[in-house]
Amino acid sequence: MIEKRQFYINGEWVNPVEPRDHEVIDPSTEDACAIISLGSQADADKAVAAAKAAFPAWMATPPEDRIALVEKLLEVYKRRSGEMGAAISLEMGAPIDMANTAQVGAGIWHISNFLKAAKAFKFIRPLNDKSPEDRIIYEPIGVCALITPWNWPMNQVTLKVVAAAIAGCTMVLKPSEESPLDALLFAEMMDEAGFPKGVFNLVNGDGVGVGSALSGHKDVDMVSFTGSTRAGIAISQNAALTLKRVHLELGGKGANIIFNDADEKAVKRGVLHMMNNTGQSCNAPSRMLVQKGIYEQAVETAAEVASAVTVGPASESGKHIGPVVNEAQWNKIQGLIQKGIDEGARLVAGGLGRPDGLNKGFFVRPTVFADVNNEMTIAREEIFGPVLSIIPFETEEEAVQIANDTVYGLTNYVQTTDGTRANRLAQQLRSGMVEMNGKSRSAGAPFGGMKQSGNGREGGVWGIEDFLEVKSVAGWAAE
Repeated sequence: MIEKRQFYINGEWVNPVEPRDHEVIDPSTEDACAIISLGSQADADKAVAAAKAAFPAWMATPPEDRIALVEKLLEVYKRRSGEMGAAISLEMGAPIDMANTAQVGAGIWHISNFLKAAKAFKFIRPLNDKSPEDRIIYEPIGVCALITPWNWPMNQVTLKVVAAAIAGCTMVLKPSEESPLDALLFAEMMDEAGFPKGVFNLVNGDGVGVGSALSGHKDVDMVSFTGSTRAGIAISQNAALTLKRVHLELGGKGANIIFNDADEKAVKRGVLHMMNNTGQSCNAPSRMLVQKGIYEQAVETAAEVASAVTVGPASESGKHIGPVVNEAQWNKIQGLIQKGIDEGARLVAGGLGRPDGLNKGFFVRPTVFADVNNEMTIAREEIFGPVLSIIPFETEEEAVQIANDTVYGLTNYVQTTDGTRANRLAQQLRSGMVEMNGKSRSAGAPFGGMKQSGNGREGGVWGIEDFLEVKSVAGWAAE
């Protein structure tokens, strides 16, 4: 049993003010794999105080020195990547090969991209060519509370911590209590890289406890949160009392629009994307909109592809998908699958219960529903599991209407060989991101949504700017 009860505050590992044990459950076995402590208001106060005390000196640290520390962090992260992959796989159920590549790799990708963006970033710049005595100064916001989820833990931790550090902010990280081991390891890496005391602090806890203490804290200047829309609303309400900035990366219900002229791999690509990370991604293409001319063939293909997806324990090597994160999530997914059946959707793959041969662990059958309409519960709620809904459409206008008919607006997808149409839809779809014909967004591209998918952008220069205030200065002396 792993025991990690301490928090990282002001450059030291410290005991919680009041011990409160919490078991971390291995979702592949349903057994406890670690014990951590859940913090309290007092622990949050200590961490915020450390961050506040460290802020003036860290803000005054030249950007090139902050960048140099991030470069050291990247070296440590790469060297200890095997430990990180093992931690992520154990605590949240990503198969070990996927954990060592995609999950760990996300952290390397974001740290590297932030370094490129930071080296070209001008923290002091002229207003324009005609205003020689005006300057725009990008200045760190201050103390930031960073609240991260369990599904892509290092993806989110690095997007927040590294951007905040480069910007000159100090911070308190509260990782998900479902996947805290990777964040504790990351704290060790920050310490080993040599960040000054108080710049980075970590307190474990749940949303009601430490999460609320941080989001409402008078000495916290910004909250950056990734998680559910429900929690994002609660954080916004709590933070409003102190008028702090709130950055939210929330849920999604992405539409993947497949036209009659889409390439032959479009349906398979969409299904596998949906099933990746066991469907536990906010940008998953969970609504597949298919034009009538290829609809029945697409349904058949989707069912075949989903049925061929294998499910197994996270500890085993291979290309299978693992369990969902916990019992509550498993029960929620089962309830939504039942809702799809009850509301008349056609089940063409998967369904209720665990996959054959798995009688323990939070495993879900890769599931596909056809003949879904956009009023059904499975088309409107974020399921966060390996469940795909296929919706037919006839015209381009109908596809756009269906795609936009959602409270969410994170990522939409377009599959067509008509470049003019693809570009037209990219402008009409109401989402923070659009990916077309299997093309992923490039290094440094911003990640974020609109509507109830949140606000703000993470990654690259946009991610750094989210942790900066803009100061306008007149009367700047010539240098």
